Amino acid sequence: MEQQPTVVLGVIGADVHAVGNRILAYALEQAGFKVVNIGVLASQEEFINGAIETGALAILVSSLYGHGEMDCRGLREKAVEAGIGSILMYVGGNLVIGKREWDEVESVYQQMGFDRVYPPGTLLDEVIPQLRIDLGLVENGG
Repeated sequence: MEQQPTVVLGVIGADVHAVGNRILAYALEQAGFKVVNIGVLASQEEFINGAIETGALAILVSSLYGHGEMDCRGLREKAVEAGIGSILMYVGGNLVIGKREWDEVESVYQQMGFDRVYPPGTLLDEVIPQLRIDLGLVENGG
């Protein structure tokens, strides 16, 4: 039997939005991923340690309370310091406070080292196929 790819999932910072986190975990499990769900109120160190301990291929960060920009800054650098600098990193949700153009928000997170940045309301039908492609589990378009 083929081994399931492992991903670490959680809600970063002082954010307690658990419902979307559970929905995402369930959808990923149904799509064939092994999900290590570190839950809400998660620190950067918990994401990094979870990825190292489980051999995860990706870190998926959610933030809905608007402070993700502050909470996520430095995560890629911590991954590099921990020896997993090339791990795939996704972030999604209500990532900033106030009204900003999405292109600007996306650019800020890409500069922080996130591979994919998703706005509020992104459907899992978009995220999961992209995750498979980015992990090399399927060819682009397949």
